[in-house]
Amino acid sequence: MKKIIYMCTMLVLCSFAGMAQKFALIDMEYILKNIPAYEMTNEQLAQLSEKWQGEVEAIQQEAQNMYKTYQSDLVFLSAEMKTKREEAIVKKEQEAQELKRKYFGAEGELYKKRESLMKPMQDEIYNAVKLISEEKGYQVVVDRASAMSIIFASPKIDISNEVLLKLGYSK
Repeated sequence: MKKIIYMCTMLVLCSFAGMAQKFALIDMEYILKNIPAYEMTNEQLAQLSEKWQGEVEAIQQEAQNMYKTYQSDLVFLSAEMKTKREEAIVKKEQEAQELKRKYFGAEGELYKKRESLMKPMQDEIYNAVKLISEEKGYQVVVDRASAMSIIFASPKIDISNEVLLKLGYSK
């Protein structure tokens, strides 16, 4: 009887061991910081953002100047002239808002530019992670940088350096 119970227990334990899944972690921030093209892309995006922000601020400043001039000339203007100037000021403010939305909105130029520059790097990293996980039999690879619920993870399962090696960057 003991042998049967022992055999059944061993059979159950072996079946659980066979179903064990392998996990790995990557740190996307660490990987990206070690890719020189990423830093160059960030600099390029920052310069573009500053340029566009300058354009938006110039139009906003122009609207403020128009408003200040309007305030100082208010006493001398007829009702018709007041209306025209107010409309011009509102139009200039709307122009600034539209330009801001065009450059920095959810589907704006900066978003599109970032997407076009970053997507190839992200795809390359994804493919490297996929190859490593297929080679080593990982069922799940979690990004430590974006997984807020990970409190602790053993450095033994972090494959970030392997990903960098696969991409051709030694670390």
